[in-house]
Amino acid sequence: MTTKIAFIGLGVMGFPMAGHLAQAGHQVSVWNRSPAKAQQWAQAYPGTAAESIAQAVTGAAVVMTCVGADPDLIGVYEGPQGIIANAPEGCTLVDHTTASAGVAERLAGVAREKGQAFIDAPVSGGQQGAENGQLTIMCGGDTQAYNAAKPMLDCYARAVNLMGPVGAGQRTKMVNQIAIAGLVQGLSEAIHFAENAGLDVSKVIDVISKGAAQSWQMENRSATMIEGEFEHGFAVDWMRKDLAICLEEARRNHSSLPVTALVDQFYGDVQAMGGRRWDTSALIQRLRTH
Repeated sequence: MTTKIAFIGLGVMGFPMAGHLAQAGHQVSVWNRSPAKAQQWAQAYPGTAAESIAQAVTGAAVVMTCVGADPDLIGVYEGPQGIIANAPEGCTLVDHTTASAGVAERLAGVAREKGQAFIDAPVSGGQQGAENGQLTIMCGGDTQAYNAAKPMLDCYARAVNLMGPVGAGQRTKMVNQIAIAGLVQGLSEAIHFAENAGLDVSKVIDVISKGAAQSWQMENRSATMIEGEFEHGFAVDWMRKDLAICLEEARRNHSSLPVTALVDQFYGDVQAMGGRRWDTSALIQRLRTH
């Protein structure tokens, strides 16, 4: 069944995600802060580029967003030109941005006053997952809104789960990023040690990946880490933004995250080395240069 969908934010994630919706037969209208990107999308996929957020969301049954951070979300959702003021009553709003749980709860409250439902739905899987339609999506919201949005989410996901009320999706994504931070640092140290020990590092990884040390990071990033290639996904700048959210939430809920805090500092070192746009596996370069 065709659904009228507005998609706001066409970065490296949003661009292919909106494309999957259009290719699935939905009526998709897109808007991006830089109009050229929206025009580029409309040339690549069956859909339309809107000149404003208001134009994009008019008459939409579902509005999806994928922008940068909390201030960007507030900018596109609130105010007279924003999504909430212009989307119809009964519309389901789905946000894929990795942001704070607090901003999700704030936007859900504003949307509720307009008769709209809000779902925070951050994703994991990176650019490759978005392009291949293989994202993992962690949702927070009520069951009725989730059920309304899920058929659309299935267009670009391999797994979609409702984790609890609004904010639960963002908090689950924080858990994801906390786990990744420690894994990447551990893998970086392991490869660095193997290099300095004079071992055949690729052979070492092949052996230990068959045992308890195996991880997604090892399977998908170890080879490029060994080669010093860091153009394969989620950027260091984005990871630092996410870890700041994790650490702020940890202060709020009294969690102790010593490893996460340390790895966040290590990513700061990578930024200082000029690696702001390198992918997160670039932690190993810090070890090689220290």
